[in-house]
Amino acid sequence: MKGTYLGEFEEIVLLTIGVLQQDAYGVAIKLEIEKRTERKPSIGALHSALSRLEDKGFIESREGGATKSRGGRRKRFYTITAAGKRTLVKANELRNELFNLIPNLSFYGLS
Repeated sequence: MKGTYLGEFEEIVLLTIGVLQQDAYGVAIKLEIEKRTERKPSIGALHSALSRLEDKGFIESREGGATKSRGGRRKRFYTITAAGKRTLVKANELRNELFNLIPNLSFYGLS
């Protein structure tokens, strides 16, 4: 399983790509993570996670067209691969299984 471990931040990035679908590019991913988690990841940390996810085969990227508003630069768009989807499903199943095994779990008094 070495090389396919999914860290917490990587999982958040992967899920966010799934949420954004065809609009999943660096800045949009960063803004969505900030909105949903109240975390403010640096663009460098995000790009490192995106690179790791691509190296693991969980996402693919493609360049969009150059735009005048970006000074002729292209956006890099990300999509989840079949392996990435399987990994997310397995992570969710494991988390739910462990959560359900906690005896007498009570949320009373938690705020």
